[in-house]
Amino acid sequence: MQRKTFKKTQKMVIMAINAKTLIKDKFWIIEEDGQKLGTLQKQENNGWIFLSKREKKEIFHTNESLREKFGIDITQTAEKKIPVEIPSENLQVHGYPVTQQPYNPMFDVQKQLPIYSKTAKSKSLFCAGYYIICFEKGWRKAYCPKLITLQRYPYKGPMKTKLEMQQVLNNAIKQQNTNTSN
Repeated sequence: MQRKTFKKTQKMVIMAINAKTLIKDKFWIIEEDGQKLGTLQKQENNGWIFLSKREKKEIFHTNESLREKFGIDITQTAEKKIPVEIPSENLQVHGYPVTQQPYNPMFDVQKQLPIYSKTAKSKSLFCAGYYIICFEKGWRKAYCPKLITLQRYPYKGPMKTKLEMQQVLNNAIKQQNTNTSN
């Protein structure tokens, strides 16, 4: 029995939490990378109530507890983006790597493609993983290309690593060169 080992690389992806003011010093919309998490309301006793989209109610008694949860200091700025690090090893669609947080992951069974969108409401679809695409001037590397690009041009993929993509690219170029020399 052969055992395979894989080296994991740790990358961090920056996500931004943002507070948009609805009513000055009273109501805010809390967003993460443009997606609404919920609303925040300041109470008379200087506490805070956060109502999430999932109908979950959280109470924060101090500004410090609010800052711990969201990384936002409402008293300093009304709209400030705070970077939050998320391990990129979790950023996959059906086992293939993606460039950012995937939304609406799907798998096209006919074409064997892992598909996702970059926001929850987006209509643009991307294909997870590494590909090589044959444009008019020859084969080119691609990482998470748009689905429409793969529909318009011949391609090979998906592949899970850059090394695998480079090997397939070298083979495709060799095959193309032997076909044109004959």
